[in-house]
Amino acid sequence: MKGICPNCEKETELELIHRAEDIKVRGETIKVEMKYYKCKNCGEEFEDPKSDDDPLDKAYREYRRRHGMMQPEEVRDFRKRFGLTQNEMSRLLGWGGATLSRYENGALQDETHEKALRLAMDPRNLLKLIEVTTDVLPTEKRDRLVNELMAAEQETCSLERVYEERFGKYEANELSGYRKLDLAKLFNAILYFSKGGVLKTKLNKLLFYADFKHFKDYAVSITGARYAHIPFGPAPDKYALYFATLIENGEIRVEENIIGDFIGEEFISLKEPDFSLFSDSELKILATVKEYFKEFNAKRITDFSHDEEAYKKTKHGDIISYEHASDLKL
Repeated sequence: MKGICPNCEKETELELIHRAEDIKVRGETIKVEMKYYKCKNCGEEFEDPKSDDDPLDKAYREYRRRHGMMQPEEVRDFRKRFGLTQNEMSRLLGWGGATLSRYENGALQDETHEKALRLAMDPRNLLKLIEVTTDVLPTEKRDRLVNELMAAEQETCSLERVYEERFGKYEANELSGYRKLDLAKLFNAILYFSKGGVLKTKLNKLLFYADFKHFKDYAVSITGARYAHIPFGPAPDKYALYFATLIENGEIRVEENIIGDFIGEEFISLKEPDFSLFSDSELKILATVKEYFKEFNAKRITDFSHDEEAYKKTKHGDIISYEHASDLKL
């Protein structure tokens, strides 16, 4: 490609260079891929000033992933879910006004603040904070939140039992992309990819690529789903139960699709997905995956997925570790 070299100040051919470099984060060495341009005229190497690629942000994300810490968008999404401002959330936690803002914008939280955030992000604990700090929120807002959180607490308790019985329970680790299973996000991702109709085999791959691509770029999955190695490529573990639930709820329908000698199941969404559940980065990845594979039929995307290290390095029935996302072709 051509561009202006800041050293010789000439328009010249530039060579894109990828290089892994070490960044120290709290005593740990983290390798981060850096991108440079090399001027073929003078040999100078320089970073792209227009790039949003921040190596320190990548290092912090990897550090958080290693230690099971929350990423900035998780904190921001929770706060916005309940309509709290940064100042209100900070005061509920007993923090200074700038602390939460720094964390939401990428600063690395300390261990004490991480624990406080995790506790507060349980609706039951947030309810207790609101009840004991009566001077933080306007009365009308406080009453609304108390009612919402009490309802959420009751719903969570009952739904957790139902979901655990149906889908099982597992911790947030490398097999779930360091996120607990979020069925609301998973079901709405299915609705998104099923709009206009999609074959079941392709749908499973779209979900895999969305979660693994988000993990590759942001060190956390979108849905917390675990993916299994099956003959037609990676697919959500227990995917038949997820699809059956949506069919039972009348949110998708299934039609037979005859292609030559092959009869496939086509999934068609019957309602709009709730995009408010997703962060900006999650929406970006969902759209990227859908666009990238829009011309792929089920066989082509299956063959594409079979060439992934995540598939080649696992065997039938294995749950695929998100650690393989670093080698993702997308």
